Amino acid sequence: MSDLPEAGWLNLLIGLLQGAQLQLLRLLDALGLAGHAHGQPAWPWARRLSGENLLIDLGQARRLGLTVVLLAAALLVLLLAPAWRRRRAWLVVLAALLVVTTPWPEANVVLVPAYPTSFQASRTGFTAESIERGRVLFAAQCASCHGADGRGQGPLASSQPVWPPNLSGPLLWRRADGDLLWHVLNGMRDRRGGTTMPGFGGTLSDADAWALIDFMKAQGAGESLRAAGLWAQPIAPPDVAVQCGSKPPRRLASWRGQRVRIVAAGEGTPPLDDPRLVTVFLAPDAGAAARHAGDCISASPAAWAAFSLVAATTQLAGTQFIVDRDGWLRARGEPGKGAWSDDDLLCRTEQAPSSGVRPLAADGLGALIARMDAEPVRFVKGGYVH
Repeated sequence: MSDLPEAGWLNLLIGLLQGAQLQLLRLLDALGLAGHAHGQPAWPWARRLSGENLLIDLGQARRLGLTVVLLAAALLVLLLAPAWRRRRAWLVVLAALLVVTTPWPEANVVLVPAYPTSFQASRTGFTAESIERGRVLFAAQCASCHGADGRGQGPLASSQPVWPPNLSGPLLWRRADGDLLWHVLNGMRDRRGGTTMPGFGGTLSDADAWALIDFMKAQGAGESLRAAGLWAQPIAPPDVAVQCGSKPPRRLASWRGQRVRIVAAGEGTPPLDDPRLVTVFLAPDAGAAARHAGDCISASPAAWAAFSLVAATTQLAGTQFIVDRDGWLRARGEPGKGAWSDDDLLCRTEQAPSSGVRPLAADGLGALIARMDAEPVRFVKGGYVH
């Protein structure tokens, strides 16, 4: 998340970098000029533009922003030159001056190492089933070094060339998902070429690797909540199949654009009707789901386990979650709590509230919803705005 006053223009700039590179890769793929890796178009160069460093070095970010503006102006002048014959020479000179005076940023700040999979995206959808699959794989392949909790304190950690990183820290969230995929399948090396983490491409399928990444995200969010009392980075709710009465099943993610309340069903869980939110119940099995017949409910052990992981609890029954319109988990209400308060907002932003937000009722839930609407979260992962 960003707390910078420049967040608006900086997010726009980073978004432009991302969009331009994605469109370039798609164009190369359409023209048959891009190879494929792991079932998706492969980035053909060893470097790529990244916005992550721009968040740290605002001076270089401003230089890059001005560079983009001046180059766009130069291009516009050149496009106008053919139609303005009498001033064509002057326009060409003006375009050249704009290019010459461009304050190019330092390449080592803007350009970062890239991999063939850098721009690839997971096809799992961050589902509860994928997270459960990743949990089994993590226990078998990763826990011995990274530890069962992902904090890098596994029994074999001290014997590794480099101490395993803490996967609940910022490292996992800074890297693009495609870069994570590359490292899982191909391993990691130090500057001298020595192996610091083995690759698992001979053991894991692409789907396995994406599931492993899904699990690491969910576990990292839970461990962050356990350690700091908040979700330090935005996390989406695990996607699950939801049954609403006799209607056809739908995915939880299909409600994006609406606020959603997710309630882990338990003994005595009351009906929760509120026009401000879509309410979805979770149940660990069909027996618990039967008590909410007619409601929207997801009954699956995998869904129960995935939300328990994100919530950092083994006692999920009675827990409530609030998902904002952008699809991020923002608040958690603990079992037995009578009313919502500002303390329940566990994914926050320090950006200035947006204008034009209509105030809601002054009750605890209404105040929480109003703050979420006024303060949407944005974060940069792998140099990309989400």
